[in-house]
Amino acid sequence: MIGAMQQQLDFIAYIQRLLVEGDFSATYKFALLHAIADVCVEQPLLSEQSELVIELPALADKLITLYWHHAMPFSSEHTGESALLKQNTGAQSKVISVLFECQQNNIRNFRQLKQSPFYKPTFSAAMATLKTGPLWRLQILAKQEECFLYPHTNSTQFITLNAGIASCFRRFYDLVVYLAKNAWLQKIQSIKHNQALIGPQSQLQEFLFGVDRNALTKAKPVLVELQSNTCFYCQKPMKNDVEVDHFIPFSRYANDLGHNFVAAHSACNNNKRDFLAAQQHRERWHNQNLVINSQTISKELSAYFHCDVDKSLAVSNWAYQVAQTNSAKLWVKKGYFEEAASFKYQQPSTGLDLVAEEKPRYDV
Repeated sequence: MIGAMQQQLDFIAYIQRLLVEGDFSATYKFALLHAIADVCVEQPLLSEQSELVIELPALADKLITLYWHHAMPFSSEHTGESALLKQNTGAQSKVISVLFECQQNNIRNFRQLKQSPFYKPTFSAAMATLKTGPLWRLQILAKQEECFLYPHTNSTQFITLNAGIASCFRRFYDLVVYLAKNAWLQKIQSIKHNQALIGPQSQLQEFLFGVDRNALTKAKPVLVELQSNTCFYCQKPMKNDVEVDHFIPFSRYANDLGHNFVAAHSACNNNKRDFLAAQQHRERWHNQNLVINSQTISKELSAYFHCDVDKSLAVSNWAYQVAQTNSAKLWVKKGYFEEAASFKYQQPSTGLDLVAEEKPRYDV
């Protein structure tokens, strides 16, 4: 236990040093750090001291996903690539250029991209960028290699996170992503070309990392039908007051997974905000989205969102494990919370099998 706690402290210190002492001529390293953190919460972990093998194609796809919104024109006063925010101090990033070309050919999301002829050159560009840039330079601090996260093997197939590192990424996912995104924003804001596009006031963070509201409208009718037009949380009928909610909040895990969506009253959605929902809601979500309607959600939403039952369950397990570790409060309904209870990991087909453990609820 003491060894694990010390490693966690060392991990936080290392991430802080990496962001201060690393050489960031472009934004790729921030994207890579974010991508590694995402993969760590999306895959089940055998033990806290496990190593984790991450295939490079998975990281390349993550880079494409993370840069997708960045390849959209930021300024309506400019045309072509001159309207794009630059990701480095020199020429425009190759990944941004190929993604911009995809979008000019009416590719609207990553799912469409994967099914199009444009995916292969885009993937190749992301892989080349990954292997020639951030993958083997991320851990160069003050001009020296310090391979705390993973060994520098220069493999063309995978990296292997050192023992316990994946657990640290899971434990401090929120912090790592917050630091990576803020450093990413600062880098973009520091590039002279971008300053003319951004102006004195902008919604830069929402533009780069926000939710695709237009895509969410595709999920609404599907969810309303699956839920028989009742709010997921209060179980009362919905009229025109319907919103799509990320069951695991977007602020906690900033990726759109098709099985993570539920339909809810705007009042319930706004009251839940960035809280994790109570265990009773989690059981209902699991049964509704991962068991009973799993195939329907994949069929109806896979054209717009990544649909993967195992990944959705892994992210849920991670979020509730961290909540339990942090003694967090879970949202029950307006004004009511409960302590995070212990639970057992389960596969989607067998149910959650939560440990029956009554916890006090808090009226606020």
